[in-house]
Parts: sequence; C-alpha cells; structure tokens
Amino acid sequence: MQQLLQEVIVLVKEAGDFIRKEAQAFDKSKIEYKGKNDLVSYVDKETEKFIVAGLSKILPGAGFIAEEGTSTKRSDSYNWVIDPLDGTTNFTHGLPVYAISVALLKRGELTLGVVYDVSRDECFHATKGGGAFLNHMPISVSPVKTIDKGLIATGFPYYNFEQMNQYLAILNDFMQSTHGLRRMGSAAIDLAYTACGRFEGFFEYNLNSYDVAAGALLVKEAGGIVTDFRGGDDFLFGREIVAGNMAQPEILQIIQNHWNK
Repeated sequence: MQQLLQEVIVLVKEAGDFIRKEAQAFDKSKIEYKGKNDLVSYVDKETEKFIVAGLSKILPGAGFIAEEGTSTKRSDSYNWVIDPLDGTTNFTHGLPVYAISVALLKRGELTLGVVYDVSRDECFHATKGGGAFLNHMPISVSPVKTIDKGLIATGFPYYNFEQMNQYLAILNDFMQSTHGLRRMGSAAIDLAYTACGRFEGFFEYNLNSYDVAAGALLVKEAGGIVTDFRGGDDFLFGREIVAGNMAQPEILQIIQNHWNK
C-alpha cells in the first residue's frame, strides 16, 4: 500500500503542475455549467482524464467514481474516488483555494487518501492504519477539547436551499459559541485542515463521495471522528458529514439541535 501511495502522490503532483499552469491565464469565458452555480471547466476535465489514465496504469482493473465521468467502470474490489479540482468556483475566480482529491475504496472501505492543496504545494496523505501526513510529516487533529476555543469550517449551500432556515440556525449557534466560522470553498481542503489541526471541525451537507472520501480518511487517521448528521457512518454517500477532533460530538449536537426540525 505504501508503494501504491507514493505512485499516487507523484501522479497527483503532476496533475497539480497542470492546474497551476492553467491558473496563470485562465479564460473565464470557458466556464461551463452543470447546474445552478455548479461550475466546471476544461481544467477539471483534462485533469481528471490525466489522473484516470495514470491510476489505470498504477492499479489495472480498478473502477472509478469520478466527478466529471471520465470513467464509469466499477469493480467489486477496488474503486478510485476522484475530484480533479475541488474548489472549481474558487479556481475560476482566481481564488487560490482548491485541491485534487483521490481516494481508494477496497470493497467499500476507505484505504488510501491524498488531498493536494495545489496553491500551497501541500500534499496530505493517509493509508488505513498507517496514520496521516502532510508532505510526509505526521499530523494529528487539534488538541483543543471544546468548541468555545475552536475554529469551525463549513460550506454554504449553493443550489439546494430547502433547509436554509435550519442551516442558518446552526450557523447562528456556532457564531456565538466558537472562535469563528470559515468557508474555504473546498471540502477536501476543509477536511485536510481539520486533520492537521488548523480547524477543530468541519460540517457540510449536499456533498458527494468524491468531495469527502480522501479527506475523511485523513481525519480518521489523524485521530479524529467522522460521522453523518445522525452520528452514523453514512458520510461517504449520505451527502452530509461532520468531522473533527475530540470536540466533534459537541459540533454534532449543535447540528442535531436544528437539523430536519
């Protein structure tokens, strides 16, 4: 698994080089829309093609769950979960907060994860049972025990506003009980930053598996807790996630006080 991880890291960094080059002169007229406020660009698509081709050589026979649909092949054993550019809206607006996220599922279980923060050249990586690392140095979640001394990350709804009132009530509670809230615009980065202790926790809904797969493994391997909004394990495909350090249960409780009421 460690050899596999190193090959994935090399591939992801090469993909990051392409993204950095394109960011220097990106043409906003080339933005496409998959839905309301759901942006995509040729950079997403070309990056995904490159990563899928590389992973197909690294682990022949594996399937893919990829955001842009470059490959829809599935496997009964191994499946890669890929977001080639998590934070596309940031990228297209010139905001340097976006990442590549690649995870590997073995019979549905997260076994490998890489999140590459392209602009900062920070590569977060983890394997199941092997710990979490930032540029090959061990990382762990924040030691802060309670949210009153914590910084919490989240994402804002951008197309599904049906539960906006509940969400605003949750934000209201966090604004009054923490050091603050941050909205980076990339769930992969939010989770990676939670894994290395920059955030005490992160929550969001309406996410997809490719947004959170690698980052969730990072948090777990860094000593954190990851659940869905009910406190269960359906965070990968259940479209909601709460991740954090030892304060995660407190974060979860605030969410549950308002969610689906």
